[in-house]
Amino acid sequence: MAHYKYIDTNPRFLAVDLARQLLPGTFEHALHHLLSGPIDLSHFDARFRNDDTGAPAYPPATLLQIVLFAYARGVVSSRAIARQCEEHVTFIALCGDQAPHFTTIARFIRTLGADIAPVFAAVLAICDQQGLIGREMFAIDGVKLPSNASKRTSGTRAEFERQAAKLEAAATQMLARHRANDERPPEPDLDAKDMQRRTRLERDAGQLRAWLAAHPDDRRGAKGAIRKSNRTDNESAKMATSKGVIQGYTGVAVVDAKTQIIVAAAAHGTGSEHELLVPMVQATDSVRAETTLITADAGYHSEANLRALATQGIDALIADGDLRRRDARFATQVAQHATKDPLHDKSADPEAPRRFQPADFQYDAAARTCVCPAGKALYRKGQSNVTRGFVAEHFQGAKRDCLPCVLRAQCLRHPERTTARQVAFFRGRERTAPLTHSAQMKARIDTPTGRARYAQCFATVEPVFGNLRHNKRLARFTLRSQAKVTAQWTLFCLVHNIEKLAHYGATA
Repeated sequence: MAHYKYIDTNPRFLAVDLARQLLPGTFEHALHHLLSGPIDLSHFDARFRNDDTGAPAYPPATLLQIVLFAYARGVVSSRAIARQCEEHVTFIALCGDQAPHFTTIARFIRTLGADIAPVFAAVLAICDQQGLIGREMFAIDGVKLPSNASKRTSGTRAEFERQAAKLEAAATQMLARHRANDERPPEPDLDAKDMQRRTRLERDAGQLRAWLAAHPDDRRGAKGAIRKSNRTDNESAKMATSKGVIQGYTGVAVVDAKTQIIVAAAAHGTGSEHELLVPMVQATDSVRAETTLITADAGYHSEANLRALATQGIDALIADGDLRRRDARFATQVAQHATKDPLHDKSADPEAPRRFQPADFQYDAAARTCVCPAGKALYRKGQSNVTRGFVAEHFQGAKRDCLPCVLRAQCLRHPERTTARQVAFFRGRERTAPLTHSAQMKARIDTPTGRARYAQCFATVEPVFGNLRHNKRLARFTLRSQAKVTAQWTLFCLVHNIEKLAHYGATA
């Protein structure tokens, strides 16, 4: 029988050179080299007031190294990070065998705020010095992630008012039932349970009333529309994803195409991505060149965004929602979104009766006449009607024909309050009307060169999100408020950029 050495894995005291545990070429070696030398962290000194008195604090460079290395390994919990600093030899090497308490780590992450921005900028400058930023194309995209907020506490002020009224009514009814049962023999167990329920209802109603008093106004969007507030984290948003509706933030990143360096990052509590394009482009002003191409998908497309970019002279390719429909290569492809957006579903109700469309009307372009499905002639409205730069022929039915018509339910959306049907037939763009920025972008992106350049967008930004979500196991944000979530998102983006330096840069 073969004879082998006995491998003893029991705990023991070993003489370990901690510095030698950070092997050159690894992420932890690049991390330690950057935060212990080239990057200035003196702005963290303002956090401390222990120059003359007080206990010595943990160096910010040490805490940053511990947190970033933990995030690189998918460890986010402050308790888990503190435990790693006591058990894992690489963590011990980074903290110099001075394991911080988990509350110290949690407070450091929670209070990072704007202090992490100079660190991100310094790492970005080193990436630029190493030649990792090409500035030929920046791709913008975002990933929606849940945060430390309850989806059940979302709603408008009117909805919260109704909830509070229901809770107060239920508590009042329970109290009235108690008073009616006072003459009956007491049942201690049931009375105690009812008292607990009533106390809980009154407590929840009181919390709702207190929140409404502290927030007198509804949350508004960029266009003034009412958005759902959240009593747990009012800066987060309810967003629809492929896996359902979440309460969280959108982590947006601007990625350079050369080596996929993240040049700008921010988290926003909105599911409307087109509001984020201009701020993210402006965040790249210090690193963007005049010839840099900005690319983004259809979620960032709007006439206002394209106009803003054109005004600033920024070269961009922003896809629109009909890009694939115009591409012959996707003619036989199944629809990209098999399921409808549960927060913005505009699909027709399958049980609702089909209403007459313009194609059901008999329109004679030469004679400029129109006959409805009931056989009645409609009269023409105006001589030259222009809608958003397109010339249209507008027709409307006569009240004497529409009011007694038996097909009103099939013809009108609201037959109970609409008197007559109107219909329009578009004949093309107005000759004197200038092309909109959206039309110019469509014409440009539909060219072979435009499609080839835009196709690089997905190959640039999607691998970054794959690295952060799969390799780094970023499944959710663990903090509340936009400032704190942005700091945590920036930490993960820092991990990605330092990894690039470790793999491609001379600092490794």
